[in-house]
Amino acid sequence: MHPKKEVKWEATQLVDEAKREVAHEAAMMVTDGQVLGLGTGSTAHYFIEKLGERIKEEEIELMGIPTSYQSFFLARDCGIPLTTLDEHLPDLAVDGADEVDPQLNLIKGGGAAHTLEKIVDSAADKFLVIVDESKEVQKLGDFPVPLEVIPSAYRPVTEWVKAAGGLPSLRMAQMKDGPVITDNNNFVVDVQFKNIPNPYELEIALNSIPGVVENGIFAGIADQVLIATSNGVKSLEKK
Repeated sequence: MHPKKEVKWEATQLVDEAKREVAHEAAMMVTDGQVLGLGTGSTAHYFIEKLGERIKEEEIELMGIPTSYQSFFLARDCGIPLTTLDEHLPDLAVDGADEVDPQLNLIKGGGAAHTLEKIVDSAADKFLVIVDESKEVQKLGDFPVPLEVIPSAYRPVTEWVKAAGGLPSLRMAQMKDGPVITDNNNFVVDVQFKNIPNPYELEIALNSIPGVVENGIFAGIADQVLIATSNGVKSLEKK
């Protein structure tokens, strides 16, 4: 293996191990009888797998509310009984994030599932975020803010965003021609802002644009964040 490729592979392995560690710690916090919001993404993937193991090995009873087709199929394959928000509200929602600031504000949506994630996470009695240390930032904004946009509103939404100082980019699919289509049959527009002084205000402003279904700023929703570091898992809690 080429030295540069070997270093990159080793770094990827370390991040993967950190994600698995924090996800497994979160899964061990789950108690018998809980209804869980099941997040989407690589770290949430490990969380769901560990829940399936606990159900088989400890015979605990849980129900899950998936936030995407991805988490739906994975949870089903792991033997986790599924339910809906019509039937139950979650006791605990567990999900990853693309950025976390010291006030526990988040940017999510790298997996294009942030609309249902925000619905489920906000409905839970407690919202627990699980990330590796690369996602911890002092200020939100390096990661672009994803907007889920109704296709017919794409142009007016992007014009509004440009006028507000954002740089919009239609997210394109990797394994098919054309744009990414969400589980709700909408586009994802990633918006880069030079700076986000007030995440709460920007979240409200973006959701006020006609045609925006939801955006990826999660301000004031998280109750606790578990962060996998080189020195183990640390916990941050809402003050």
